[in-house]
Amino acid sequence: MNYKEEFIAIFQEHIHRDGAEALLAWLQTTDFFTAPASTRFHGACECGLVMHSLNVYKVLCDRHYTEGENMESYAICALLHDLCKANFYKPGFRNVKNEQTGAWEKVPTYTVADAFPYGHGEKSVYLIERFLRLKPAEAVAIRWHMGGFDDSVRGGSFAISEAYDNYPLAVKLHLADLEATYLLEKGTSAVHRR
Repeated sequence: MNYKEEFIAIFQEHIHRDGAEALLAWLQTTDFFTAPASTRFHGACECGLVMHSLNVYKVLCDRHYTEGENMESYAICALLHDLCKANFYKPGFRNVKNEQTGAWEKVPTYTVADAFPYGHGEKSVYLIERFLRLKPAEAVAIRWHMGGFDDSVRGGSFAISEAYDNYPLAVKLHLADLEATYLLEKGTSAVHRR
């Protein structure tokens, strides 16, 4: 089973809210299943975004699920937290000097081509809610999944503390995102860092 098939199977098994099928149909009109997860770090490769979404789902379920919690919420948050990256990256090439030969070589790269600059987590929430209604805990978890890497936190916002104090799912999603990014996906970039 490839990443797309696995994603769709988990989505259809756990997400049954009104609008779920319309959201899944829309996803298939985007580059979500072929896009990278980043420009040059984790998952900077074809299908990196869907790979990352699945990894976050697996970590969230394996490490943070508590008996009785809502699996639909876990699936929504993990699988769709980075929906903002659909139709976000543009593939291309750049020249990098080969350290061994001294020759310049073309290597794959991705650049950001954001047609809807609305923020990271908040953009994902907005896109999801065009199709299905999120519960407050889901919206907060997706909005704040970047933790200290979020632009508003770096700018001095303290709202993240309130979010984490009041919504354990937000903390769990952030931790799952970190583990997937920095531990599971280390070395998954097809793009050279420089």
